[in-house]
Amino acid sequence: MIDSHTHLDSCAPPNAELVDAALRAGVTRMLTVGTEEGSNRTALAAAEAFGSVWAAVGRHPNHAQGFDDAALADLRELAQHPRCAAIGETGLDDFRDYCPRPEQERAFSAQIALAREVGKPLIIHTRAADDDTIATLKAEAEGVRVLMHCFSMPDRVDECVEAGWWISFAGNVTYKKSAALADAARRVPAGRLLVETDAPYLTPQAVRKHKNQPAFVAHTAAFLAEVRGETPDTFAAHVEATAAELYRW
Repeated sequence: MIDSHTHLDSCAPPNAELVDAALRAGVTRMLTVGTEEGSNRTALAAAEAFGSVWAAVGRHPNHAQGFDDAALADLRELAQHPRCAAIGETGLDDFRDYCPRPEQERAFSAQIALAREVGKPLIIHTRAADDDTIATLKAEAEGVRVLMHCFSMPDRVDECVEAGWWISFAGNVTYKKSAALADAARRVPAGRLLVETDAPYLTPQAVRKHKNQPAFVAHTAAFLAEVRGETPDTFAAHVEATAAELYRW
């Protein structure tokens, strides 16, 4: 199994403990995702230190204030790192008033272009801005491999699949209130579906009293396998092949 999206530097235990626990749970690869200059570098450092860890570098919409040509040049340089597998997370967020929308949009468009330039997939964050996020991707991201991280818009799943994007589900798909999200997971073709923790957030229901960590992706994977009528081994094989195609790791 893989964890297609985690934040190791935001989890309480040291990276070595997190990686060891993940390996013992059968998680052979994980992508730790940067959100700004500091976490981009700690993500790459973790990827250098552990063979099962890869990194993504980007500017999260909540951290997009002040994004300029120098910030883009910094991302471009980090993206050349051999352990960088993706650009992002980036996108639009109208849920939290952390960054003016025009600055989010500027950072988003720049990272779409960067992903195309360096030939790496683009990880999308969208919250309370789904219409504009999708419209921007359709207008600007043709030819870019797009991953909709922590998928949260079940009414748009068919549209996203038709657009050719990859879709990743986090632990919130296991919650009782998330029946529509679980139904959306049934409809995603095997070659387009991934699973993630988004640790330390969105702990799966089975271990919800704990802070999330990459090892817990196994619980979300087991839930999705059951929802989709697949054996755990078949589901894991599909996810691992999909991740390898997307991230080229």
